[in-house]
Formats: sequence, C-alpha cells, structure tokens
Amino acid sequence: MLDLERIRSLVTGRRPGYSLPQALYNSPDVLAFDLEAIFGQSWILVGFTCEIPRPRGYLATTVGQSPVVVTRDRDGTYRAFHNSCRHRGAQVCADGAGARGRLTCPYHQWVYDLDGTLVHARHMPESFDPAEHGLRPVHVQNVAGALFVCLAQTPPSFARFREELEPLLAPHRLEEAKLAFQNTLVEKGNWKLVMENARECYHCGVGHPELCLTFPIEDASGGHFAAEGDPRHDAFAARIAAAGLARGPFIGPWWQVERFPLNEGQLSLTIDGALACKKLMVAGEEADIGSLRWAIEPHSFCHSTADTTVYFSAMPTATNETLVTCKWLVHQDAVEGVDYDIEHLTQLWNVTNIQDRDLVENNQRGVNSVGYLPGPYSESDESYVLRFIDWYCDKALDHIAARTGVDGRPIALREALAGAGAEAPAFVAGAGKEAGESRAEHA
Repeated sequence: MLDLERIRSLVTGRRPGYSLPQALYNSPDVLAFDLEAIFGQSWILVGFTCEIPRPRGYLATTVGQSPVVVTRDRDGTYRAFHNSCRHRGAQVCADGAGARGRLTCPYHQWVYDLDGTLVHARHMPESFDPAEHGLRPVHVQNVAGALFVCLAQTPPSFARFREELEPLLAPHRLEEAKLAFQNTLVEKGNWKLVMENARECYHCGVGHPELCLTFPIEDASGGHFAAEGDPRHDAFAARIAAAGLARGPFIGPWWQVERFPLNEGQLSLTIDGALACKKLMVAGEEADIGSLRWAIEPHSFCHSTADTTVYFSAMPTATNETLVTCKWLVHQDAVEGVDYDIEHLTQLWNVTNIQDRDLVENNQRGVNSVGYLPGPYSESDESYVLRFIDWYCDKALDHIAARTGVDGRPIALREALAGAGAEAPAFVAGAGKEAGESRAEHA
C-alpha cells in the first residue's frame, strides 16, 4: 500500500524553485505512486492515426505498466481499451500496429470485436454472459491525426488543449502521413530526470553541438527563440502569415504549443539543416516555416517542420529506468530512397537522444549520492523545467487529496489554488515563466 502521507510530506517539503527531494527521484514507492497519480491520471500521446492507416486495424502500446490498444473500427471510428483479456488478464495484442478485424487473446483464444465486444469464449458455462466481459474502455481523443488516451475514470479537461493545438497542427496533415521509422532507447534514469532534461536547453551549448547548428539555442537578445521587434522574428512572422499558418504560443496547465524559426538558413531539424523529405507535409511550396513544438506533461514533445514530424516519449519502466521512444513521420506518398533517406531523417535526433541518455544517467548517479541536496533552477534557462516540476507537485497533491479526502497543502498553497482558477497550476511558487520570457528548450 502506498504511503501517501510520506509522499505528501516529500512534495510539500520541496523548496519552491528547487529540484525535488532525493526520494522522489529514486524510491520504488514513489514510482508506484507516479504510475497511479501521474501516468494514470493524465492524457498520454500514444501515437498517430497514420499508424492505423485503414479501418480494421489497431495500435497497441504500454502506458507505465498498463497495456493499451487503440482500434479503428470498420466505419473508421477510433476506440481505446485496456489491452488485458477479460478471462485471466493476458495481454491481447503485442505492442505495435497491425491490421486485424478482430482481436484474439493468444493465451486461450478469447475473441473481441474492434468495439471491445467479446464475441467468442470457448467452453464457458451457460450462465456465462459475454456482454459482461468485453474489453474495458479507455478515453481516447484524436487531434488532427494525433491519438491521446487517458486511463483515468474522469480525465482532465481536453477542450481547451484541442482548441489551441488543432489549428496549428492541422496544416501539417498528419492524417496523410506515414511512419517512416521508429526506435527506442533505454535510459538508466528516473523518468522525471529524463523529462527535466528534455524541458531545457541550459545544457545544449556543450551537450548538443550538432543540435545547435539548426536549433535556436539562444538568439542575439538572449530571449526565447526570437523576441518581438527582432527583424528576424518579424520576417518569420510575415512568412508564416503568408503561408496561412498560426504561431501561438499557447501555454496550458499541461501543454505548450508554439511555432518558432530555426537558425538562419535552416529548413528542418536535421544534421545539416536541409529538408529531410522532398515531399512536404504542409501544402504549398514554402519550406522555411520553422518548427511547431507541441509538448504535453508528463511524457512527450513533438516537432513538426514543413517536411516531417518527430515524436519523443519518455515512459517509466522501473524506478531508475525510462523507455524513450522516437518516431519520424513523413508524407504518405514519400518514397524511401527517393524522397528521403532514413539515416539523414533520423541522425540528428538519434545523436541528441544518445547524448541526453548519457547526461540523464550521469544525473541519476549524482542524485543517488548521500551528498545530494536539491538545487535551484535557472528561471531564464530552465523555466519549462520549473513548470514541469511545479505541475508534477500540484498533480501529486491533487491525487493525494482525492484519495484521502484531505488537502494537506500548506495554507498558503491552498489559498493560491483557490485564487488561481481550475486551469492554472496550483503550486505557483517558483513557477516557470511564459514561453516568450524564457530561453529555448530543445524539447
């Protein structure tokens, strides 16, 4: 059983503006809590509709320790279910995508329709009612070709996120994309350290020399990407407007959406800044549209350029182990070897992810030390890390309050929550600044 009072004490004991107490990074009990309170109560970006390109298909993945399957029914409707057989709990579909009219459990061959209905169970008594043993549904949302699921009985509100993301993402035509490549990387670090690293570029100048060639680590004014009044920013804004695209930024309780320019002369997030794919994802011929960065807590960020979308996901698999998944999407009509080359498409992010793995594993070793003490974040260079950690603390305290019926926050935090409104982070002390006030983060 989770010791919720201990976890509440750890979270409320965190000094505002500082990293977390050690146990929140390396305690098995905290991992179990995170799977329940964070990954079990948040919207998770599990993939894309192009991974189920036709009706009668599915996409299976694992959220924390919970297998989930998204199906596309005969009429094209997307549904999601716990990927756990209602007989004895075996995982029905192996992780990955497939084309199948029905889902058959490999253990005892119970068969489910794509709407979750149990249609066949061998040798069961007459009293057995198949209608009571369908797959358990999971909340699912499709936003311009991106598939989100939530395991919670009552998920966080989705309407404002859709309203802000969809107009910016739709021009990238993910519904007309295909999965060109994907890979995974195991990082020996707690998932929160992986995401802290992914939410800042304080380390990028030294840690990612290849990324610095294309990604705007720090513009001439020292601001985030490019500041209003900067001639380069104004030229980018005019170019984006002429292309019929929106820029944002939109900052929500658990998301950030913003289109920004790449470094001068760079068209895509590749090792040389050249386009990764000749067949553009956006309509028209304008390729110099920067990158649309869309990121959600607790686990993901994406970059959508004119030619491709790159997806990053960090999923905890153990206390000090995280599975990082990277996917590259290109236009469905693009031909490998003609319009794009896998090595060129993937090289920059493969190099960056390996560098980040090494940084995270080194970070975890230091955090595990008896000499570790939480340290202060840079409000300019680590503002999105502050937002992430403040969000984590607030989400954790919300869940503990829901479980115990007692809001154990200090009085000042409860008053801040009451005055902040339902859509604002409650744990406000030391919260990160808006995107326009911070420096660039590479994720």
